[in-house]
Amino acid sequence: MNALPLAHGIGSVRDLPVPGWLFLYGAAIVLIVSFALGALWRRPLLEDRAAGRPLPAPLQRLLLGPELRLLLGLVAVGLLALVFAAALAGDDSVGANIAPTFVFVVFWLGLVPVVVLLGDIWPALNPWRDAGAGVAWLLERAGTRWTPPSRYPERWGCWPAAVLLLAFVTLELAYPDADRPRTLAVAILVYSWITWIAMATFGSRAWLANGEAFSVYFGLLSRLAPFAVHDGRVVARMPLSGLARADERPGTLPFVAVMLGSVAFDGFSRTAWWQNRLVRIQSSFGLDELGRADLAVMAFNLAGLLAMVALVALVFLLALEGARAGTGRQEGLAPQFVSSLVPIALAYSVAHYFSLLVLHGQQARRLASDPFGYGWDLLGTADWQPRLDLLTPNTIWYVQVGVLVVGHVLGLMLAHDRAVTLFRSPGVALRSQYPMLVLMVGYTVSGLWLLSND
Repeated sequence: MNALPLAHGIGSVRDLPVPGWLFLYGAAIVLIVSFALGALWRRPLLEDRAAGRPLPAPLQRLLLGPELRLLLGLVAVGLLALVFAAALAGDDSVGANIAPTFVFVVFWLGLVPVVVLLGDIWPALNPWRDAGAGVAWLLERAGTRWTPPSRYPERWGCWPAAVLLLAFVTLELAYPDADRPRTLAVAILVYSWITWIAMATFGSRAWLANGEAFSVYFGLLSRLAPFAVHDGRVVARMPLSGLARADERPGTLPFVAVMLGSVAFDGFSRTAWWQNRLVRIQSSFGLDELGRADLAVMAFNLAGLLAMVALVALVFLLALEGARAGTGRQEGLAPQFVSSLVPIALAYSVAHYFSLLVLHGQQARRLASDPFGYGWDLLGTADWQPRLDLLTPNTIWYVQVGVLVVGHVLGLMLAHDRAVTLFRSPGVALRSQYPMLVLMVGYTVSGLWLLSND
């Protein structure tokens, strides 16, 4: 087999630490851009451009037509069935079975740049939505129409999605056997039943908009994209403008904190300090207590993950409290500024995982020929050798530092645009951004430090 070393759910490609001079340059750039924004950005620029302009009518018909939606839906449901079947009945090793690579690399990492560039295509690719739509169509053909028995509680907001996303990253980062196909088979089955039961209970539209973790996740990231669907039309808009408005849904901050905190924990858990503690925990158990040792390690990792998520949220709320005190505003500011964390969460994810996506993602080509690990060669690529020389250390360093700096600059742009929208006085808007500047620089330095200790 030609598998790479695994972690991040299935593994991670070990990157060389970022050199110190890049560390300092990145922090300096964020500071310089921050002061420039304060001096030059005097009126809102993003929110009014979120509506965008419709694409030409022929392209609209193609992109929104039932034929393309049906085709994508069939492919999505077919892939879910294939991955579940491979995880359930295929070879139970990570290098031979397509399920771990598909779930943790192709799906979880590979879809991110797609939605950031093209917009929220996840509704068309969501296999749980597509399967539910298929069942509803069959019921209508049989003369029966399903009516959801309950209305989705508004007070829940996207809290269910935050809990489910936390469960997924716990499996990915804390559970010791996350890369085993049988583990993934159970996870897929449980998540599928939760999703379909909730869709039947509250209605598919309400649950997918608020409770389905991946719909909320890809939906938030797609707000960075230059394309969106508004009022049944595909529009081209200014990138970033989709995040310019306040997000009033309860649970949005916890959800974004899980997005950002999980990646930060993944980086922190690779440091020598954390690894030494895991070794101490394991060595405190005897050879006949390996099961208890695994549970202790999982509990320690879960505690670290929860602590990192809580730290991200707490630091953000402290910065907002400073902004509120500096402006005299009585209302809370979290719904107004939480979207500014989304580009930072994206930057953390790309910086930490892009090498894993580029290098280990190549395994999907080999595994597509033999998804179950039975020795097949359906596509003639079972013996294909991945290219491990695609990325040099310099390329990795520059991409990591570059995306972190760009992500934090975009976060500052969003925060500043929101500030000049809320506070019509440029001076008040600028004062509100001093704590946010400290926050963004802190996030930048923390991200670069994690990379330098990877």
